[in-house]
Amino acid sequence: MTDQPGPQPIIVRSGEHGPQLGGSFYEQVGGHATFVKLVHAFYERVAQDDVLRPMYPEAELDAAERRLLMFLEQYWGGPGTYSEERGHPRLRMRHMPFRVNPAARDRWLSHMRAAVDSLELPPLQDATLWAYLERAAHAMVNTFEA
Repeated sequence: MTDQPGPQPIIVRSGEHGPQLGGSFYEQVGGHATFVKLVHAFYERVAQDDVLRPMYPEAELDAAERRLLMFLEQYWGGPGTYSEERGHPRLRMRHMPFRVNPAARDRWLSHMRAAVDSLELPPLQDATLWAYLERAAHAMVNTFEA
């Protein structure tokens, strides 16, 4: 027998000396309010983008904004509203009607990076969110034609 304590749980903090974070990623970053801010900041930029804006058939971006909000909230541990209303996300299939080339992907990432930066998340949560968004954006490319 040894007097050594067993493995200690990993404690995630909001900063070097910040409060301990727990729960889902969704809860760690501030829940609904944080994702609303992220998605709204993103679509404000998309609305002004001459490459991305034409990909949205709606006159207003409100429906697209709501879909992305529901998707991201569900993905990160929030409400399951996206699946309840729309079924399985099938991201690649849903993006196939649009010509998503590397230039469109890069613009999407640029706008999303600015939106993520506006959240001022702790470094670990920022990196976690950004890594997912970057992978997702690369996976949506469906053509290499200009």
